[in-house]
Amino acid sequence: MALMISDLCSLHYPINLSNTELQVKECRILKFGCNGKKKLMSVNASASGSGNSKSIDTINGKKINGVHVGQRGNVVIEPGSSSASSSSSSVNHSYMLGNFVDERFVYRQSFVIRSYEIGPDKTATMETIMNLLQETALNHVANSGVGSNGFGATREMSLRKLIWVVTRIQIKVEQYSSWGDVVEIDTWVDAAGKNGMRRDWIIRDSNTRNIITKATSTWVIMNRETRRLSKIPEQVKAEVRPFYINKFAIPTAQIDSEKIEKLNDETAQIITSGLAPRWSDMDVNQHVNNVKYIGWILESVPINVLEDCNLMSLTLEYRRECQLSNVLQSMTTMREIATSESDKNSGMECTHLIRMEADQAEVVRARSIWQPKQ
Repeated sequence: MALMISDLCSLHYPINLSNTELQVKECRILKFGCNGKKKLMSVNASASGSGNSKSIDTINGKKINGVHVGQRGNVVIEPGSSSASSSSSSVNHSYMLGNFVDERFVYRQSFVIRSYEIGPDKTATMETIMNLLQETALNHVANSGVGSNGFGATREMSLRKLIWVVTRIQIKVEQYSSWGDVVEIDTWVDAAGKNGMRRDWIIRDSNTRNIITKATSTWVIMNRETRRLSKIPEQVKAEVRPFYINKFAIPTAQIDSEKIEKLNDETAQIITSGLAPRWSDMDVNQHVNNVKYIGWILESVPINVLEDCNLMSLTLEYRRECQLSNVLQSMTTMREIATSESDKNSGMECTHLIRMEADQAEVVRARSIWQPKQ
């Protein structure tokens, strides 16, 4: 990670805040770490907060319109300088401890699994995994310099009142992390057809270096006021195209692209009603955060499946937004499947539906694969 706790021993806070500007100007060279090694970093700060921001002219050899993330954190690395290449992979905001690898096409960030991120079986929950994937994706955009609002919208998107929305995501888990484990997440993007973007992730166990989770997703653009899907403007394509890399966490042939059947009152084996979004479930775009649907999906999964099986694969297909005033139903049907060649009935496949209780409009379709715990 870019800045460890031990690195703070070389920093100090001024007693007289009015002298902050002078001290910052004098402290052009900061010692990150207590081992005597120095990393050059140009600091841009003033009492009025109107420093000279730098703009990135090119990324991966192509021009973009983004603003360097240093403008947000008052830390500016001159692109092309001798310190830029080393600093780009090591200097970050203290709340975005990540770096770029693979010639800046891939963003990497590490996380510690906290006690409040584990479930009854003492391992990270699927909601935790989804939250970490989402956090890494947002930090990737913010540190790339194209996210003008810090939440994924580029400058040209903001001018047109456009936002990114996820339409489908698939997560495949090989092993769940435990409390205190450190995981390392890589994320990158590529085009998905003419009007979509694909974002992939891999999660490694930092101790063993084994890949324990893979995920892929498809994103499209929506007008944040009309809530209608939009084609990607050419100006936006020009901003994001330099970041595309032809790389896949889950090979295309292995992606769960099979149609998820729509459940109804006759085909659903379990129906749980009265699920109401709370204010804390809303995201910055004023609709329910996509991670929240996982908890509602699990509301209609039998308790014996939750206790005795591991959720190994989850595919979510988002079909409609959910607002604070909506009341939802969670529906599930199950069937036994073969998850290994040696056992014909060793697992469970579940089909899920989250729908509006009032008019039964679909919100999310999902498919999950479960294996018995060893």
